[in-house]
Amino acid sequence: MNYRDEDATGTDQSENLETLEPELHEALTNFKLSVDAWSDAMMSRPRAVMAPSRTNWSAVTKWALGCAVFAGTVSGGVYQNHRQVEAARAEAARVAEQQQHREMAAAQVLKENEEDLMANVDSDVAREVPSALEPLATLMTEDDTKGN
Repeated sequence: MNYRDEDATGTDQSENLETLEPELHEALTNFKLSVDAWSDAMMSRPRAVMAPSRTNWSAVTKWALGCAVFAGTVSGGVYQNHRQVEAARAEAARVAEQQQHREMAAAQVLKENEEDLMANVDSDVAREVPSALEPLATLMTEDDTKGN
């Protein structure tokens, strides 16, 4: 590699290396040569091409079966929860309907009782003489008829 780096002052680094002590210069030169040699050796060595590994269908089958079991378990739980919610909703509707029927029946009974009470009041008001004074009323009507 024969490129030249310049430091921040603009001077050539190769000039700086030559001004260093000769032992350090020799050590750095040897290190550079050994790195270049190692790099060339790695680039030129034969490489073994790895054949693509065969698919392990046993592991794939186990994973697929595990995923299917998991999905079945989760969907079964979701379905059961849905059924419970729907059953609770239907039960609440049934109870509300029964309550409504009871309220309607109670209102009907109350209405009938009011009608009976009003009929009794009407019959009591329609009489000329109350039932407690009826014996006196019969005496008076007999006296009225005798006097004529």
